[in-house]
Amino acid sequence: MFMWLVHFLSKTVGPDGYGEFITFLAVAMCIPAIPLQMVMAQQTAKALATGRERELAGMIRIVWLWTFLVWLAVTLVVLALQRPILARCRIEHATGLWVALPVYLFSIWLPIFWGVLQGRQNFLWLGWSMMINGFGRLAAAVVAVMVLGGLAAGMLTGVLLGLVVACGLAIWETRALWSGSSLPFAWTPLLRQVIPLMLGFGAFQFLFTADTIFAKTYFDGDTVGFYGSAGTLSRALMWLVGPLAAVMFPRIVHSASKAEKSDLMGAVLLGTGILAAAGAVSLSILGPWIVRFVSGQKFVEVASALLPWYAGAMVPLALANVLLNNLMARSSFRAVPLICVLVAGYGFALTRFHETPVSVLKTLTVFSILLLAVCSWFTWEFQRKTKASSA
Repeated sequence: MFMWLVHFLSKTVGPDGYGEFITFLAVAMCIPAIPLQMVMAQQTAKALATGRERELAGMIRIVWLWTFLVWLAVTLVVLALQRPILARCRIEHATGLWVALPVYLFSIWLPIFWGVLQGRQNFLWLGWSMMINGFGRLAAAVVAVMVLGGLAAGMLTGVLLGLVVACGLAIWETRALWSGSSLPFAWTPLLRQVIPLMLGFGAFQFLFTADTIFAKTYFDGDTVGFYGSAGTLSRALMWLVGPLAAVMFPRIVHSASKAEKSDLMGAVLLGTGILAAAGAVSLSILGPWIVRFVSGQKFVEVASALLPWYAGAMVPLALANVLLNNLMARSSFRAVPLICVLVAGYGFALTRFHETPVSVLKTLTVFSILLLAVCSWFTWEFQRKTKASSA
């Protein structure tokens, strides 16, 4: 809720400034945060279940160091090419870019340590870190925009402050797992686990976020602001049901590592379906009023037309997320190549079907349903083979 309320400031910054904010935020959304978090959650849960805490400590430190080095290299390139980048994105001032760069660093680090908290099943501090991220983002953005007149850069400053505090808390609460002595770990078995996880969850994240970047490329600033307003509300459905899958994932990893049976997936799938469907219907009905209250009358007409499509696309995507989490937690990676091909097809389709924002959302809806079908098929196959082997 706090993270969503930041977008209330779109009234102050205007559609064009809000579109600029959405552009920088969309780049952050394309950082492989979901794959990073799920890899760290899987490795943490597995290490704790099998008594490999010292190997885990070494892995956390290596990931932490290499993500910083990659970010540093990319930052130097971006700063060297900032003029053509700003011109290509139709952004007038470089201040937003300068604030966005540390936002991207903490957007990389935060899922690493959230994943460790998730894998440790420390949902108390995982939840507090998430809430502090939202509260800090809102409080700082309000001061920067309403008091200091910071516009898009001010909103990004709020995002940065929220990330810094949340990341600091997550790092502190996981210190027992990364600060101790470490042991070397076998890279080959690790990569066999990590690469499919990165590809599977990376493909899902692309499907979840890429439409916003494509919208910025194909539509004008005002339309991007309208589109971003509808997208923010609709993606809130995923954040509503996401904790169900987040709690399920490390529990299934733990059960699979010890060869224990778990029927948790069915209950999570049912709960996700009910919440997502009810949320989509409610958003389609109440959307015009919410958009008018949060973003202003100027956003209502376009955003309201987009909301039913956007919210509808989130329902199959949320269900597919549960099934994908279940498959990945059980190290059942056979679906990953097909999912990657499917998402590549989605990216190609977005380059062909973008006449209007609705056509972009229709494309998202079709590929969300296809992803759900793929995950459903491989889930059924896995369960059938498991029952046959046990029999």
